[in-house]
Amino acid sequence: MDIAFYLYASIGVIIFGIAKGGFAGPASILAVPIMALAMNPAVAAGILLPVLLIMDFIAIYFYWKKWDIRLAKIILPPAIMGIIIGGLTFQFINANNIKVLIGTICILFLFLTFFKKSNFFFKPTRNKGRFWSIISGYTSCIIHAGGQPISFYLLPLKLDKTTYVGTATLVFLFINFFKLIPYHFLDLLIFSNLKISLILSPLAPISIYFGYFLHKKFNDKIFYLLIYILLGVSGVKLIYDGLF
Repeated sequence: MDIAFYLYASIGVIIFGIAKGGFAGPASILAVPIMALAMNPAVAAGILLPVLLIMDFIAIYFYWKKWDIRLAKIILPPAIMGIIIGGLTFQFINANNIKVLIGTICILFLFLTFFKKSNFFFKPTRNKGRFWSIISGYTSCIIHAGGQPISFYLLPLKLDKTTYVGTATLVFLFINFFKLIPYHFLDLLIFSNLKISLILSPLAPISIYFGYFLHKKFNDKIFYLLIYILLGVSGVKLIYDGLF
């Protein structure tokens, strides 16, 4: 493991931490591709999961009881179902196809948001929440990309920015904790990976705190504008990574 390896891994962890601490999702998709520049993507996913859990426990302190528990109850059961499906199909799925699919949905979502072509697509319902939650659990298990699908349900609800991040933080604490089960059986939590996770773990509190600091600096309007921008960037990045 050379300096370049730890440099890319550190950048990935910092990006994920800032996203978790203040923006709940879209920017975090950049983390795994950056880490994959220096390692196998599956190895990157295995190294990242324990660090994500550390981040989740730190972030939950900042957003304690700032979540919408009703939404969390809608999201979590189908998300866990999605994780189970992801775990069972992990070795047979082409991750590039998943990236292209999610990226395309991100771009479509943004197009419909700004041009208001489909009220049906945006009207939030429990069934839509359950659908996107299954997709979120599945994509989170495969490529740690659960933030994009769940945002398709949360964004139209127009929550207060802190409630938005608090709800996502609570949900992904449980999602990432549950992912330990399939990752264990897929041999992604082997000692060599966990050792690297431990080395990278001090970056978790630093990046989470910086993300939370940025979160407090933006009002709701700027916050949601940034979320949409990050969603667009992550969508383009996913499509590019999946195709090339």
